[in-house]
Amino acid sequence: MRNPVGGHVPVAGGLATVGLGYARELGAETVQVFVANPRGWATPTGNPAQDERFREECAAASLSAWVHAPYLINFGSHTEATVEKSVESLRHSLRRGREIGARGVVVHTGSATGGRPRAEALAQVRERMLPLLDELTHEDDPYLLLESTAGQGFSLCSLVEDFGPYFDALDHHPKLGICLDTCHVFAAGHDLAEPGGAARTLDELVATVGEGRLRLIHANDSKDVVGAHKDRHANIGVGHIGEEGFRELLRHPATEGVPLVIETPGGQAGHTADIELLKKLRD
Repeated sequence: MRNPVGGHVPVAGGLATVGLGYARELGAETVQVFVANPRGWATPTGNPAQDERFREECAAASLSAWVHAPYLINFGSHTEATVEKSVESLRHSLRRGREIGARGVVVHTGSATGGRPRAEALAQVRERMLPLLDELTHEDDPYLLLESTAGQGFSLCSLVEDFGPYFDALDHHPKLGICLDTCHVFAAGHDLAEPGGAARTLDELVATVGEGRLRLIHANDSKDVVGAHKDRHANIGVGHIGEEGFRELLRHPATEGVPLVIETPGGQAGHTADIELLKKLRD
């Protein structure tokens, strides 16, 4: 399948029981989950029975699974307590990712806080994140996937070109990849809606980080215009990116085999419609 299409699924009540049940109702071909409270620092242990069932059922259905790390993580923070918690939280997500058979763990690239220079924040990213990448020595360890932001504040990655210095800081580690959020890059200033815009953005991404680094796409339309620096997701085709932007994205060589995960509003009905539309645009 050129691009498996799926969604972020709820897991309260059981990874396999609730999460995969919801995925089946959506007609999802890939799933993304949280393994901790996305807005907290807790690092809960999993349920081994649910983990095993989740792995087995994903394998049986040829479903790829992905983990989204908590939103609070920021390796560019000037606050040592935040950085230490970020290390612990990301290590937990990577470990849990392996335990449930996830192919990758998505983490936001963070921002340079406290007025510190960007170079100083990236040096800290290197010092604290690179050791976590070096811990990924198991054959079944997930990739660490960097997700840029919409460009609010002192973001370390918003434009595609910003991935260059971030990858340099992490020595282009073999376990490092990209999760491209379409709403975020559109909000940052890449016009995916204009003809050729998606292709140009993907060409630039490959030129910046190399081939094979794009491993996941968060497929989200945008409620705001290009360059607005606002992270407000819309349902596919009804935002400012529109159907043609996604159709072009799905035709580009860099997206060959890359799963699409929606993080859109509208509840189950909206999610089902978005997945059906992306499959239609793909096929």
